[in-house]
Amino acid sequence: MTKTFSTVGLVGTGAMGRGIAQIAAQAGSRVKLFDTRPGAASAAREDLRQQWLRLVAKGRIEQGDADRWHDQLVAVDGLPDLADAQLVVEAIVEQLDAKRDLLRQLESIVAADAVLASNTSSLSITALGAALQNPERLAGFHFFNPVPLMKVVEVIAGLKTAPEVTTRLSEFARQMGHTPVSAQDTPGFIVNHAGRGFGTEALRIVSEGVTDFATVDRVLRDQVGFRLGPFELMDLTALDVSHPVMESIYHQYYEEARFRPSVITAQRLAGGLLGRKTGEGFYRYADGVAQLPAESPVPQVGEMPPVWVSPRASRRAELYQLLKDLGARIETGASPSSTAITLVAPLGFDVTTVAVVERLDPARTVGIDMLVDDAATRRRVLATNPATRNDIRDAAHALFARDGKAVSVVRDSGGFVTQRVVATIINIASDICQQRVCTPKDLETAVTLGLGYPLGPLAMGDRWGPTNILEVLFNMQTVYGDTRYRPSPWLRRRGAIGLSLTHVED
Repeated sequence: MTKTFSTVGLVGTGAMGRGIAQIAAQAGSRVKLFDTRPGAASAAREDLRQQWLRLVAKGRIEQGDADRWHDQLVAVDGLPDLADAQLVVEAIVEQLDAKRDLLRQLESIVAADAVLASNTSSLSITALGAALQNPERLAGFHFFNPVPLMKVVEVIAGLKTAPEVTTRLSEFARQMGHTPVSAQDTPGFIVNHAGRGFGTEALRIVSEGVTDFATVDRVLRDQVGFRLGPFELMDLTALDVSHPVMESIYHQYYEEARFRPSVITAQRLAGGLLGRKTGEGFYRYADGVAQLPAESPVPQVGEMPPVWVSPRASRRAELYQLLKDLGARIETGASPSSTAITLVAPLGFDVTTVAVVERLDPARTVGIDMLVDDAATRRRVLATNPATRNDIRDAAHALFARDGKAVSVVRDSGGFVTQRVVATIINIASDICQQRVCTPKDLETAVTLGLGYPLGPLAMGDRWGPTNILEVLFNMQTVYGDTRYRPSPWLRRRGAIGLSLTHVED
């Protein structure tokens, strides 16, 4: 196969630069490595050789492949040595002025038809291209760390980028074994934009005193299927990386409420609690293992009270069946008896509001999250209101833990943990489609490959019901009076026909 770019220049040999160099060499390109730090390019070349040798030892590649790929890497001493490169990718420090200066120098060195690409994760390609005489040759080529394993790359067109440039970069990405997704030049592109809801809403939940870091992580892993909870993820990526991205996207979108950063991460960043790499973040780490707080034990209850279910409860039929399976004594009258656990299952509303509106006794009222089908989860989540009696809370906890499934009890808020985070993720994703940052198909691909979500956000909406997600958002907007929960017009429009349908024109 003829390579799109037979000679590639790579400026910056940190983790990202080395990763890009590795997959480019494996695709058959000659790769010239340059770094301003003395010896860094040669060190990167040797580091890659050692990586390939380890793969040889494990039987994953042949010795001949390792030797050939190593021979295709060339450490060079200066930018002029990149003159014959048909593509130069910069992967230097994330600073606008530094990248602009480098790109200006490269433009004067490489051939007129050579492509320039930036691995920036947050800077505007249009702004970078403004420093060039020929900005049409520049595009974003954003990989994710670790590059060989993260099989997606964002190809970003600035306002003046020539279409053939992004076409060639997309083809080269495929030759390197990666999946390209096309994005318009907007803050955060696709992945960092779509990923805002996961962490920022989780931080709001904790900041409101609803529950703690570990419970949020457990709920989102067990109810939705995320591999890592948001606080585990921020500890992995480190706050000196994730918090500046939060601030950058927030300010680039002119203080859009749904991207608002949190004082929690700002304070922890200032205190050096960055995550795994410093041994302490949202969790403490011993030998790289998070020291998680123990879960609350299931309460011991002498006599279990009967249960009455609100007629407005979501998934009411399923909830009745669950209670039967758990051996509960179910009341079916028009109102609960004076001894019953009063069970509500709201979407978006807080338990307190539901108790008041439905004229229920708040002291005996407990909420349960039924957004996700109980059979599909490994955890149930209950919510008390400020007046819920301790004995009612404990009885509800013990009842829903009878079959051994984990139960978390959180404090009252508009929407449960899962409802709030999932609805926010879906709403932001819908707004990305509304802005035409990318196609719905590329959005789903970018999020599943780049963020590792169990489903793309649009598929999440379809699985748990677009109308349910809209109800959560509308009700949370009422509870909080905050525009951050304002449903995207795209979500409202597509809610009745399916979010992840790719053949429907907008």
